[in-house]
Amino acid sequence: MKFKTLMIIKAIVCLVLGIPILFFPEFLYGLFGIQLSGVAQTYPAREYGAALFGNLLLAWIGRNAEDSIGRTAIIWALFIYDAIGFVVTLILALSGQANALIWGPALIYLLIALGFGYFLLKPTAP
Repeated sequence: MKFKTLMIIKAIVCLVLGIPILFFPEFLYGLFGIQLSGVAQTYPAREYGAALFGNLLLAWIGRNAEDSIGRTAIIWALFIYDAIGFVVTLILALSGQANALIWGPALIYLLIALGFGYFLLKPTAP
């Protein structure tokens, strides 16, 4: 897979999930069997939506980055973000506090983390 392709996929995922979480957190979390009520629960959900929006911009703007320290920093940041996202979502899925649809985001996190991990391990051209 090309770096640009992975970055576009990451941007699309962040758009599809991040914007609805930012504006309609009760609805989107409800799809996963998680009920949010009140500002104390919707606030962190909206913060997460904002983080996904930031990832969206990072992925979209950085999709054409050439091999450089900046590109490496982007890869590390998104790898760590998605790896942690996978672990946190896996813990939620295994806790039984969400419905089976939660495995979808867990799989997305895992695949994207593996994609960025590939670029961390891939030897650079001389």
